Amino acid sequence: MVNNDSSLESLVARFLQALANKDAAGVEALFADEIDWFVPGHPDLPWTGARSKGSQVAEYFHTMWPHFDSDKSSVQLDKLVLSGEDAVIFATFAHTARSTGRSFVTPAVLHLVAADGEFVRMHLSEDTEAVARAFFD
Repeated sequence: MVNNDSSLESLVARFLQALANKDAAGVEALFADEIDWFVPGHPDLPWTGARSKGSQVAEYFHTMWPHFDSDKSSVQLDKLVLSGEDAVIFATFAHTARSTGRSFVTPAVLHLVAADGEFVRMHLSEDTEAVARAFFD
């Protein structure tokens, strides 16, 4: 059943549920065709950087998720702020890099912007140095 409720609160709830289910296609379906997506980080980490097409969202997750040990990963939702078309998610990420076995914990902030019932922007802020140290010497 398709949920046609386009409110920001509903859109964010569907985003979080798709992430919790590791449903990359479900997350992608919530984004417009043209987007402003940015994940900062070490240039040798293949999921970092900018994306401009909604069709690139699932690829982002399919590229990133295998690099983490899913049995040693957690995401804690700390706070959600909704204002107009902006959603700001404050979270804490705890992951272990599969390639090195090193763990890291980082506060994270996702800034999402919606228009016409779809997300048009997602910018992530996190401790990129902690992430890089988990993967590189």
